[in-house]
Amino acid sequence: MVCCLNPDCPNPINPDGQKHCSACATILTPLLRGRYKVIQPLGQGGFGRTYLAEDIDKLDERCVVKQLTPNVRGTWAMNKAVELFKQEAMQLQKLGGENLQIPSLSAYFEQDGYLYLVQQYIDGQNLFKLLQQQGVLRESEIRQLLLDLLPVLKFIHSRGVIHRDIKPENIMRRRDNGQPVLIDFGVSKQLSQTVMAKPGTNIGSQGYAPIEQMQDGEAYPASDLFSLGASCFQLLTGVHPYRLWTEHGYSWTGNWRQHLRGSVSDDLGRVLDKLLQKDRQYRYLSADEVLRDLQQKSAPPQPQPKPPQSVATTPSGWTRRGFLNFAGFAGLGFLAFVIFGETFGRNKSRQQTPRIITNRFQFVVVAVNAQGNIINRSNNQAEFFRDDLGNGVFLDMVFIPNGSFQMGSPDTEKGRDSNESPQRRVTVASFSMGKYAVTQAQWATVAALPQINLSLNPNPSGFKGANRPVEQVNWNEAMEFCARLAKKTGRAYRLPSEAEWEYACRAGTTTPFYFGETITTDLVNYNGNYQYAYESGHGSHK
Repeated sequence: MVCCLNPDCPNPINPDGQKHCSACATILTPLLRGRYKVIQPLGQGGFGRTYLAEDIDKLDERCVVKQLTPNVRGTWAMNKAVELFKQEAMQLQKLGGENLQIPSLSAYFEQDGYLYLVQQYIDGQNLFKLLQQQGVLRESEIRQLLLDLLPVLKFIHSRGVIHRDIKPENIMRRRDNGQPVLIDFGVSKQLSQTVMAKPGTNIGSQGYAPIEQMQDGEAYPASDLFSLGASCFQLLTGVHPYRLWTEHGYSWTGNWRQHLRGSVSDDLGRVLDKLLQKDRQYRYLSADEVLRDLQQKSAPPQPQPKPPQSVATTPSGWTRRGFLNFAGFAGLGFLAFVIFGETFGRNKSRQQTPRIITNRFQFVVVAVNAQGNIINRSNNQAEFFRDDLGNGVFLDMVFIPNGSFQMGSPDTEKGRDSNESPQRRVTVASFSMGKYAVTQAQWATVAALPQINLSLNPNPSGFKGANRPVEQVNWNEAMEFCARLAKKTGRAYRLPSEAEWEYACRAGTTTPFYFGETITTDLVNYNGNYQYAYESGHGSHK
């Protein structure tokens, strides 16, 4: 099928090979810019149309094409529409490449008299449609939505960007993992003839936008937080803020509880009270402030990990866990650090915790088939922070978002242990985990710090090397390492729980290994003379 790009076409879908649109006689464009095959319209507004398309240069990967055809009059209004459309493209280019919860920009160009913007396709549904189909959200879902979206607002605000149009329609929920994605950064779709009648007219959705944005044209981080609060109110009650705004102005924000179908906890109620303050000076001023109030109650206490059982040194009767241990994950392994978790909840010195400065890094993810051949490769990115341990030694901690997963393994999995049953659904709060196994240099640096409970051998490893993983340490020594590290940095370092470990290692997958059904020496450093499943031939340590 080929889609007509005339924004006024009443029936734009046409069969392949047709030269002119059967509905409006417009000449059809098989490929935009010789690359993008437009399939069908997704929506239409005052700015033009949004289309679903395929990128033939990326194996027909789906994408979204936005076409600017603003329904406005006057040179100023048209120039403003073009300016904001280009602004959206620039924001997606700047933000989407750094944050996985913001669509990335693929292209921005002009063709046949129209401006086009091509962006990443988010496979999911916006929260307004979800509300219509499934009804109001539970308090736990509202709380989780806030915990998932507030870091995104913190990120864009740190880049000097105010979204100005946060509402359920502009929050997509991914189909695969339920993660919310913030869309529509240019607010271009509100540039109708009425809105753009004269310079200085303010943009924002009535009912969601705060008073300073609607009356004075001013927008701050606190303005986005008001809109987020109004969105949560709608998702919690099913009542549209626009209806209340038209009837009562902003007075509805002072008695929003009367529209509840049930009750909410006192702590969430207080958070929504402060998000919905009419006057900005009484509102939350940053996403961090909201997160601190939420996470004092949200993060469940994490159980201390049990001391690991001994692992046989002779590789006989290999299991999946045996392969992971033999691959170099036994011993101390990774450290985990809970950010603003229960550890900080009632600690009076919480404000003295060092500020976390995050960065992003790129990495490649591959998938293999049962024979160990790579069948897919994709580029990804993650957020991390770095602690300076001294003497030129650093520790990188990667942020792991909260979520749920199926813990354990199915009875049919090759080489499984009986203690991997029964499978159960486990929810894990967000935390950070070491980017690499703890190195001998990191161990020696921390071992030189003052003793807390027991002494540490600064050089216990048999396979020497400053950047090699530390080994030959027991559970009690690992706990001492964490205690010294926590005291030095002021952060709650600890060992990960078994659930956290498996959640991070699975990385959203359900196969025996995160990259597929088997393991190869091309992907993991282990003794390739011992096979797991279907590898062809043998390998060696790499």
